[in-house]
Amino acid sequence: MFTVRCIVGTSAKYLRQQIKLLNRMSTLPRPVAAVCQVTATPDKQANFSACKQLVEEAKERGASMVFLPEGFDYIGSSREETLSLSESLTGDTISQYTQLARKLEVWLSLGGFHERGHDWESDRRIYNSHIIINDEGDIVSVYRKSHLFDVELPEKGVSLKESAFTIPGPSLVSPVQTPIGKVGLGICYDLRFPELSVALQRQGAEILTYPSAFTVATGTAHWEVLLRARAIETQCFVLAAAQVGRHHEKRSSYGHALAVDPWGEALGDCGGEKPGMVLVEIDLEKVSSTRRNMPVQQHRRDTGFYHSLEKT
Repeated sequence: MFTVRCIVGTSAKYLRQQIKLLNRMSTLPRPVAAVCQVTATPDKQANFSACKQLVEEAKERGASMVFLPEGFDYIGSSREETLSLSESLTGDTISQYTQLARKLEVWLSLGGFHERGHDWESDRRIYNSHIIINDEGDIVSVYRKSHLFDVELPEKGVSLKESAFTIPGPSLVSPVQTPIGKVGLGICYDLRFPELSVALQRQGAEILTYPSAFTVATGTAHWEVLLRARAIETQCFVLAAAQVGRHHEKRSSYGHALAVDPWGEALGDCGGEKPGMVLVEIDLEKVSSTRRNMPVQQHRRDTGFYHSLEKT
């Protein structure tokens, strides 16, 4: 079993890495992010091989951070299979990715890992976890999905109840300083809750990321407009890796992994047919200039103002 090194608190090593990161960002050309699209199945090793190829290609093409979607590890065909394939953060799957990040010296956003809960032995429940790994193979942040997808749309053929086996995350996590900027973490259904994106922006996020596995029906109707709305209202880049195509006989995903700039313009779209990636330069001056020219956050009233109707 490989060990997973975690960075917590404000250790001397952590502070040195942050200083090194900021110095690197100030001297290099605009950093490149790779937003990936995959078709996961219940075969974990096949999924890792496919994702590994994308990460290697992204690194060769100049990406300093690679984004993989929700369910990058696998998408099970039943509740029982989904639970039986789950692992802890110290299991083989994440160990493979920490090694890959270290070997290639690339940052990874792994969105939607099936992580066994703290009381797994007694309740057999999991978290849906978004993991950030740095270029030294350290886990630097873990966000556990807080809004669970319990939706019945019979006319659309959609019936999912994520809460049947998933524990909602207890809290948001602070945006993470990365080679491409400060990244705020969400997962899939979190995209529908603007309060989350605004909270992350207030804590310094310059980039929001929503790794996803949208259904075909909901993706066709809402995917792009939601991503662009989150970018416009927070004046952040939005990067959304996605699942695409048929995972097994019971489930397919919409695809269209997307990158959006702070003005709400779509910079790249992977389409809805096959795995791949979009590479996007992250120009943080675009964040600054958008916020400077249209200072929405300065115009926002205090929290009490927006709750004033509740008092009447």
